[in-house]
Formats: sequence, structure tokens, C-alpha cells
Amino acid sequence: MRSGPHSTLPAGQEPPEDRIITEDDMVIAGLGPVLAGGESGFVRTVVIGRDPDKRRLTEDLPRLFTAAREAFHADRTLTGSHLHAEIQTLATEAGWTLGGRHVGHLVGADAHGARSDAYITPADDRPLRRTTEDGWQAHWLLEINLLDEHGGFGGSYKGLLDLA
Repeated sequence: MRSGPHSTLPAGQEPPEDRIITEDDMVIAGLGPVLAGGESGFVRTVVIGRDPDKRRLTEDLPRLFTAAREAFHADRTLTGSHLHAEIQTLATEAGWTLGGRHVGHLVGADAHGARSDAYITPADDRPLRRTTEDGWQAHWLLEINLLDEHGGFGGSYKGLLDLA
């Protein structure tokens, strides 16, 4: 869980201290298992209060997620770099900064230490639909982090990219 000014921290970076949630705070809740170093699950963001910019961010997160999922399903050869660029464009058009070093990772990958080809990044030129080195069909968690750098807040939305 992250809230308030901690909502701009990248996933995996622990907030420096506990804090009480207050009016107009962003609250990011991540739920899901971390088993044997592998991560799965989902993340959602809510705003406590009526701040219109924060409310708009919480509405844009699932909209961008859905658009990215539709792009994935529309192109069987989609690469990580192309999906990352699509999400970057959507974030910019909506007036947000895309946060984080990636926009997703393989299901089961340790999101904070896995090899680079386990992430959806600008450098990932491999098709997302592929077989892993272990012989399994690759399945992905899409993770969109949006920031309002001027407002000092952010939000996250994470879920399965290819199985829903």
C-alpha cells in the first residue's frame, strides 16, 4: 500500500515511513501472491476525496489498460517496445507522465530482479506472444504507472494482459 506523496514511488520502493491517509490522497493497493520470488496479482488506485485531477487519473488508468490490452489482442506480433510506445503515447495524450522503468512483466517473474527480457520496456524487441526459455507460453502482467509531476501524485493499475 502506498498513499499521498508515496504514490509517486516506483513499485518495490518502500515508503520511507507510515502515514495516515487523508482527504484527497491517492491510495494504491497491490494484492497478489509473491511465491518463490515470483510475482503475480493486481494493483488498483483510488482517490479519497473529490480532487478532479486525481479523479481523472483514477479514470484514465483502466482506460489506458483496456486500450493496451486491445492493442495486444489486435496484433499477434506485437513486441514489448511497441506496446510500451503505445502506452507512452496514450499517457502523454491524456496529460500524464508514464512512470517506472517498464509497463509490465512476465507472470511469475521477480519484478524487482528478473532478467531484462522478462519486462515490457522500450528495448524489448521480441514478440510478447512467445515461448519462454522453460518451454512455457509467456503470460504477462501489464503495469501502468501514471504521474502528475506538477501535482506530486501518481497512480498504478496492474492486471493480466493476455488471459482476460
